[in-house]
Amino acid sequence: MGKVLTIPFPTPDSAIALAGYPDDNLKLLSQQTGAKFVLRGQELMISGTDSQIEFSEQLVRSLEPLWSKGQSINSVDILTACQALNTQSQDDLQDLQRDVLARTRRGEEIRAKTFRQRQYVQAIRSHDLTFCSGPAGTGKTFLAAVVGVQALLTNQYERLILTRPAVEAGERLGFLPGDLQQKIDPYLRPLYDALHELTDPEKITNLMERGVIEVAPLAYMRGRTLNNAFVILDEAQNTTPAQMKMVLTRLGLRSKMVVTGDTTQTDLPMNQQSGLSAAEKILRHVEGIAFCHFSKSDVVRHPLVQRIVEAYEEYEK
Repeated sequence: MGKVLTIPFPTPDSAIALAGYPDDNLKLLSQQTGAKFVLRGQELMISGTDSQIEFSEQLVRSLEPLWSKGQSINSVDILTACQALNTQSQDDLQDLQRDVLARTRRGEEIRAKTFRQRQYVQAIRSHDLTFCSGPAGTGKTFLAAVVGVQALLTNQYERLILTRPAVEAGERLGFLPGDLQQKIDPYLRPLYDALHELTDPEKITNLMERGVIEVAPLAYMRGRTLNNAFVILDEAQNTTPAQMKMVLTRLGLRSKMVVTGDTTQTDLPMNQQSGLSAAEKILRHVEGIAFCHFSKSDVVRHPLVQRIVEAYEEYEK
């Protein structure tokens, strides 16, 4: 029989925050450490060898800034903490945990969950043009929208412009029913979802009516100069090289642009090169542009999404 360590929690909420529901986090902690985790009331019992218990205690303590506030912890938080311990980068982990980007309408903290996500946020803050590519669920669009909304609400920019190519309709929206807004809404839904997490729907409607927040298909960017604006181009893998050049050259004075996409999920015709892939090759040595890449380890959706991405990567090799 190995040794047993008991860690008491200050409140029931903090114990539940670490354990997850239904004890999913305890199972993951056990997988990562080899120790056995059992929660009894507000006490966490860890059993195993000396080295397993030592690593387990470090891991639980490294997550204390989250569970001590009763803030829900997910698998990505745990895996990032493990990575920090294994690479002696606990200081970086503390910086990541402390850097609250915003709060949702429900008061929940929004933070970067992985080190690559934090590098992405820092790149957006320090560059006027940032490209980010990676699989679904890695927070590319959501984090850009969070930084953009915060910048708008603190008057760093006069406008927030969200755009994406409506490739499925070939950018020809005329045959769809409804007015222009109803025609383009299905393509822009993910951008609305990010906005609604942060701001009251009534406020968003008001800002859109005043033109402070603009959500439009990429075709509507042609011929414009976007001054004093925070611009997000989403689903950029579905742009052609000509469209990408067009939107990048819209960037005006005192403006910032974030371009996001997943080069493995293009909806363009088979023989058509993606504007996102082309831009990276053409611009990779241009000073002042940041390029960020996410992998399946940055997926922050349901744990199943990470396994789905993994399975597809394996199949497509």
